[in-house]
Amino acid sequence: MTNSREKGKRYERHVASLFRAEGFDARRGQQFCGANGDADVIGVPGIHIECKHNERLNIYDAIAQSEMDARPNELPIVIHTKNYCDDIVSMRADRFMRFYHAFYEEFIKEETDED
Repeated sequence: MTNSREKGKRYERHVASLFRAEGFDARRGQQFCGANGDADVIGVPGIHIECKHNERLNIYDAIAQSEMDARPNELPIVIHTKNYCDDIVSMRADRFMRFYHAFYEEFIKEETDED
């Protein structure tokens, strides 16, 4: 159990470092047996981040945890990996569609309208 907990902490620090590399003041959240509802990584406005480093992740349970713990107006996501694999971001498709629509309006539509 201790090794698993340490692996989780290491992964949370890794994910926080990914966001710091993009200019966010990200760090591990305060973790007290997962009972306080804080995100695993904090300092990224508008996103509730749950981190999972498991070989056999139940992604539906992880998404449910993120959604349950997210504050209003936070996008609940799960960033996960397994050994020797890339990091993956998961969220419900309806939330992704809203996210993509905003991205499209901001970055893609302008480019296609100019052609």
